[in-house]
Amino acid sequence: MEQKQEKNFVKKKLLAIAICFLLPIIIVAINYYRIGIYPTSDRTILASDGFGQLVNFYSGFNNLLHGKQSVLYTWNGSLGLNFISLMSYYTNSLFSFLVYFFDNLYMPDAMYVILLTKIGAMGVAFYCFAQQVFRVPQWIKVSMSVCYALMSFTVAYSIMLMWMDAMIYLPLILLGIHRLMDRHKPILLFTAYLLLFITNYYMAFMVGVFSFCYFVFRLLTEWQQYKSSVVPYLVTSFLAGGASMIIILPSIIDLRTNGEKLDTIDTFFTNDVGPWDFIIKSMSGVYDTSKFGSAPFIYIGLLPLLFCLFYFVSKKIPLKNKLLYGSFLLFMIASVYIQPLNLFWQGMHSPNMFLFRYSFLYSTLILVLAGFGLEKFEKQDINLLGNLALGLIGVFVLAAVLSNKKKYGYITQESLILTLVLLVIYLLLLLLKEKVPRNSWLVPFLFMLFISGELFFNTQQMMAGIDKEWGYTSRKQYTKAYMRVAPLVQEIQSKDKGFYRLENLDAISRTDSFNYNYSGVTMFSSIRNRHSSQYLDKLGYRSPGTNLTISYNNNTILMDDLLGVKYNIAKNDPRKYGFKKVASNGNYALYENKQALPLGIVTDTGIYETKNNTNQTSLVQYLSQRQAPLFQFTDLKEVARKNMSIREAGDFTYYSEETNMGEERTITWEVNVPEKTQAYLTLDARESGGLDEGLVTVSIPGYKTTDRLNSSGSYYNMGYYEKAQKVTVTATFKKSSLTMLIRPSVLILKTDKLDEAIESIKQSEVVFKVKGNQVQAKVNVDKEQVVFTTIPYDEGWQAKIDGKPVKIKPIQDALITVKIPKGSHKLELTYYPKGIKLGSFLFVICLVLFAFYTHWYQKKKQKISSEEITS
Repeated sequence: MEQKQEKNFVKKKLLAIAICFLLPIIIVAINYYRIGIYPTSDRTILASDGFGQLVNFYSGFNNLLHGKQSVLYTWNGSLGLNFISLMSYYTNSLFSFLVYFFDNLYMPDAMYVILLTKIGAMGVAFYCFAQQVFRVPQWIKVSMSVCYALMSFTVAYSIMLMWMDAMIYLPLILLGIHRLMDRHKPILLFTAYLLLFITNYYMAFMVGVFSFCYFVFRLLTEWQQYKSSVVPYLVTSFLAGGASMIIILPSIIDLRTNGEKLDTIDTFFTNDVGPWDFIIKSMSGVYDTSKFGSAPFIYIGLLPLLFCLFYFVSKKIPLKNKLLYGSFLLFMIASVYIQPLNLFWQGMHSPNMFLFRYSFLYSTLILVLAGFGLEKFEKQDINLLGNLALGLIGVFVLAAVLSNKKKYGYITQESLILTLVLLVIYLLLLLLKEKVPRNSWLVPFLFMLFISGELFFNTQQMMAGIDKEWGYTSRKQYTKAYMRVAPLVQEIQSKDKGFYRLENLDAISRTDSFNYNYSGVTMFSSIRNRHSSQYLDKLGYRSPGTNLTISYNNNTILMDDLLGVKYNIAKNDPRKYGFKKVASNGNYALYENKQALPLGIVTDTGIYETKNNTNQTSLVQYLSQRQAPLFQFTDLKEVARKNMSIREAGDFTYYSEETNMGEERTITWEVNVPEKTQAYLTLDARESGGLDEGLVTVSIPGYKTTDRLNSSGSYYNMGYYEKAQKVTVTATFKKSSLTMLIRPSVLILKTDKLDEAIESIKQSEVVFKVKGNQVQAKVNVDKEQVVFTTIPYDEGWQAKIDGKPVKIKPIQDALITVKIPKGSHKLELTYYPKGIKLGSFLFVICLVLFAFYTHWYQKKKQKISSEEITS
């Protein structure tokens, strides 16, 4: 009989786990299907800005799994980068290994699978917590778990796949705290903390702070009972943190040494928040924006909100507990409104869109307190709960009526009505529950049905908001280009075994190089080498502000040659001097640059003088030891304009709409281009003070290019001219009503002088062999010299000459140089992320120490228990 009951219990538990995993997945998948997103469909789960960045980083991780990429260093983005640090933010998830079963062509499908799997795992994780912590019926535990998996934060920020692991580990960490405090078992807490820290250090910080606060507040509820758990908690936490140093230490050192800075606190109160934010965003289906000016996404279901309120009004809950957890809740709310706290939660970095990234912690606390409230709810509490529901209805109506319509105009009639109706329905179901037999399945089924409907509606509204605001990306945008570009990259990789850099002029995103596994310049990433990006910005590659982006577009062929950009892929002939078409596939073609230089160049110590490395001209002139001017500027003659007013002030020119609001503004110039020159139209918006938002299309007969003024270089290619001629060039400004530029002109590059300079540099070139995190070269000099490289400087690089360590001296903290003594030598550069060796040591030591500590701790508790029994 007991065995049969145990089997039934196990079956029910497995069924509950299955529902917690599958129901959230089904709700999300159906809503995706409704807007045309499913495997093999034309739409992907990723919205525009998040699309290229994440899908390509996952492709880069897939390249690593298939042995095409070093785990320590990647040459794919921004000339070169610490790959450990990049993975620690973007791809260090256990779920990322699912990409192994997908070709990079099908990476959007892999990410669809990963997203659904993570959402299901969130449901299961919270069920594990609820199962062991709350003394409530199974259907309530399941309902709470589904609410957790489908909270607004999950869906609204689903673009950011790498954040979701924190929401999987959070319930397990809270469960680990309960097991440690109540049952003296630290293993789950250690494991969950370790996985959290290794997966994403950024979200781990938020969860770590929250879980520590949770431990402290729970400790204070029963100090005498729990005070013995303080040391075990601290030991477990510190050892888990120590073991995670294998990933975190190299990442933190990388951020600190490569120019990352903490934001300063300028105001006490957070900008763009309102008094009704928490009330309105607690309603079902309310989406404002995931860009700037949003309220926090805190919705986690109406029933959890109702029973959280019940927790604070019920007389069955000790007043001390209410004050403690109430203080915790108020602290979370205050963090949204007080800017120092808001910044603190986010690692003292102002977020670039996707605001209040810690708001899921508030939602989780609401749900946990609701669980404690549900434990105490009894038949005689129905009137109290009814009053709470009516009060909540009144507050929602009041918020909808009195709130600023300009700020809160995103409240829809459907959201308000459904929220109010559902509160009434839940109240009626609670009344019905007391009328039907205790073992009846009807009321639990109805509750599950309406809760699922509520979450379905909320998910639908979140996705509709994302679609409207960002637009889910078309699969064809990715796959069509992939099927044309990948064969060209693979063809050249099979033929050219040396090191070179490549750029796609018609790239889908700014991280394409990670997908196709080629070395490039362009990158968009929260993890970057800011020193090298800032220097490349001086050399003409656009990397504004905090250097999240570096753009290859709109620089000169002088930098192509210097950085070893040997190949370009483009739909149209780029009209670059020295570039010759060598292959094609569909509407894409591959162009080879015969003038591209290798990674190293021999020079002297004069290269360290700032005057010799300030910009691309001074750098090339010094390396070539030729002072002949490479560039000259020539004026433009305006011949036509449309819908444009022009005003000049000092060195700046303002281009504004004349009459037709929203219509494109165009201006056409003529310029006399000399023979044997490469011409560029200069549209410099670097000092525009924000008046450079928008697109510009630069057109000459037979060729045009479109770029964002605020994120690309200033030199718009007008082509190479063997013979002198008069050229007509047109600039069309879009998506902005006012543009401020340093007065436009034409930059002329003298190709004969360029040839002389590059040929001179080639006499001193150093050809490096590159393999993963290591580069080698043979250098022969007749006196002490300096090897200048275009490898980004990072403290993780180590240099050896003939096997003996030597110092690396960077140019402007950006590019590696090494002094070479007279004679013939072997130069080796090897990259190990700084801190990786110490981190690996700590990983092993902390695992061993925790194993010993756990064994000792359990023995101690067993001894204490046996003494208590005998006494």
